[in-house]
Amino acid sequence: MTASPEATVPLFDPHGEVQALRAEIAAALTRVLDGKMYILGPEVTAFENALAASVGAKEAIGVASGTDALALALQGLDIARGDEVITVSHTAGPTVAAIHMTGATPVLVDIEEASYCLDPARLKAALSPRTKAIMAVHLYGCPADIAAMRAAAPAIAIVEDCAQAQGAISQFGPVGSLGDLACFSFYPTKNLGAIGDGGAVVGSDSAVMERVRRLRTYGWTRPQYAEMQDGRCSRLDEIQAALLSVKLAALPQSIARRRMIARQYQQALKQLPLILPSEPADCAHAYHLYVVRCRKRDELEAHLRAQGIGTGRHYPLPIHKQPGLAGRARIPAPLTVTERIGGEILSLPVFATMTDAQVERVIASVRSFFT
Repeated sequence: MTASPEATVPLFDPHGEVQALRAEIAAALTRVLDGKMYILGPEVTAFENALAASVGAKEAIGVASGTDALALALQGLDIARGDEVITVSHTAGPTVAAIHMTGATPVLVDIEEASYCLDPARLKAALSPRTKAIMAVHLYGCPADIAAMRAAAPAIAIVEDCAQAQGAISQFGPVGSLGDLACFSFYPTKNLGAIGDGGAVVGSDSAVMERVRRLRTYGWTRPQYAEMQDGRCSRLDEIQAALLSVKLAALPQSIARRRMIARQYQQALKQLPLILPSEPADCAHAYHLYVVRCRKRDELEAHLRAQGIGTGRHYPLPIHKQPGLAGRARIPAPLTVTERIGGEILSLPVFATMTDAQVERVIASVRSFFT
């Protein structure tokens, strides 16, 4: 029997998170309506400055999407056709789509079983004379081990894919401050979500950031004069920037709530035959997703659906099994862990406005499957 719609616990609730800040957001949007600039105006500048400060970087550049942020970051590092970028197969499609957008070749390596992030021990075997960057994905909100990647490949630039990890902290600082460049997505379901699309590139190398800034607007070095090739139109608009400034100020409380929900899950589900998320030592997970592993994943998923609990598979097919993304990829070694976890992973609901009653309902539903 399927639960009634009003009883459903969704996997995400971007609408609820916007409504919780409705008055502040309405005031911010009114500023935009009363202003005189709608593209690259004061709201974008204010948000860029606040975002950079929040991760300890010198600059942030607002762009149209997280995917564009990744592609522009690679372009900012002069990565182009013929180059190779190392990343993982267990990630969202945009990670590799952005590499394709530059003409470079993705090189797919395996992940760590505990963190689900790129395994630094796999890097040396993946390096080639064409390797120009590592795209390190902080998957699900767990900080990837950037320091170990640096040690394994000290001469290679690192771009952080922070789309799922805004608010996460490694032992060396916030995600977004660890690589040569970092990229964020503001898709509505993200930890810092807009009411449309958006993204940002963050960094502290002024020359590289200036190149990214020019590339986001046609490669212009001055108005209506394109000196740089491969520029595009990718700009965060004033409406999204105004809203994101409001939500950025509330982000610490939002992440704290996500962590509290995760602790409740950890405590309540630890005796069940599930593999629960883990946090690396001295790190703070941002819990964009709370992902468990279960050998009876499909049955558990169906049971929760019947109980009115939203779930997800992140991700149902790894990159190397998607012809549109895997076509040019190089795979230097077997993706053993990636292959093994694919049929086991299941995301449970976690969002900042989730009530204690909803958390308890998810816990009770999971437990009822095993009893």
